[in-house]
Amino acid sequence: MNIRKIIVSSLTVIMALTTATSAYAAGGQVHTVKNDESLYKIGQKYGASVIDIKQANDKNNNNIHPGEQLTIPVTATEAEKDVLARLVEAEAKGESYEGKVAVAAVVLNRVDSNKFPDSIKEVIYDGYQFSPVLNGTINQPASEESKQAVNEAIAHHGLGKGSLYFFNPDKADNAFLNQQEVTTIIGNHVFAR
Repeated sequence: MNIRKIIVSSLTVIMALTTATSAYAAGGQVHTVKNDESLYKIGQKYGASVIDIKQANDKNNNNIHPGEQLTIPVTATEAEKDVLARLVEAEAKGESYEGKVAVAAVVLNRVDSNKFPDSIKEVIYDGYQFSPVLNGTINQPASEESKQAVNEAIAHHGLGKGSLYFFNPDKADNAFLNQQEVTTIIGNHVFAR
């Protein structure tokens, strides 16, 4: 009888752990830190914000160690990353990689702002904000560089200058945009908040 209780107890524990692990994995992935990795590199690899990774792992600094296991939270779904990469491709084709990252960052900053909708897709498809939505070029596939720029923008999210707008002054003359505080200029785009 004792052996039977031990077996039943063991099976109960195994089932409980399996259920907990499955529920846990659905919310994110687990990453084992390798030599020469940083939170930023890990965030860029998975398309997860460094701030969110730190929060998910109860860290108050950037220190990580080889062999350490980190929970990688889901910052954006694959569908959100795809539509954002397609927007970046259409808006910043011909711009530098840095410019593509900055365009993606604007969308992410808008999601955080109370001036705009609360999701990547809603921000992108919000009225007349982005010309690729209006002219259909957002429906073209994104390049690998645009996809990587989105992951980098997500990894860097919350650490930048908080730009909410970008425009090409040679193509757009808008009184509202001209009155915003310029945060940076990258290539043909002026970024502002």
